[in-house]
Amino acid sequence: MLRPETRARARALQFLYAWDAQGRPPMERVVLGILAGHPERVPAAEGAGRLAQRVASAAERLDRRIGEVVENWRPGRVGLVEQNILRLAVFELEDGEVPPKVAINEAVQLAHWFAGSRAPAFVNGVLDALARRAGWL
Repeated sequence: MLRPETRARARALQFLYAWDAQGRPPMERVVLGILAGHPERVPAAEGAGRLAQRVASAAERLDRRIGEVVENWRPGRVGLVEQNILRLAVFELEDGEVPPKVAINEAVQLAHWFAGSRAPAFVNGVLDALARRAGWL
């Protein structure tokens, strides 16, 4: 059974993916669209929706931060899933509420679940480099 925090991150990732794929409409519309037909899930998804909103609001800054450690980084060259896993993790690293190792491990786990076979190593490498550069590890 997954911890509530892990479930919230996975749901936030889904919201962020849909937000990007739909051309970045208001996050509230994305959340309500995904949960349409499942009103019982709305209360459980509120925290994930807030997290997704905060990450989406900071996406450009987060992308610049990621670009500091990845050569030839352009968000369009990395899949939407991987981009949003990195954004979510970097947001949590900067926020400081989650221990850095937890944020990185959770991001790698999301990559295992939702991205391609090379994604976990890529995500881990980017986040480890960024965390070391910023002094979080």
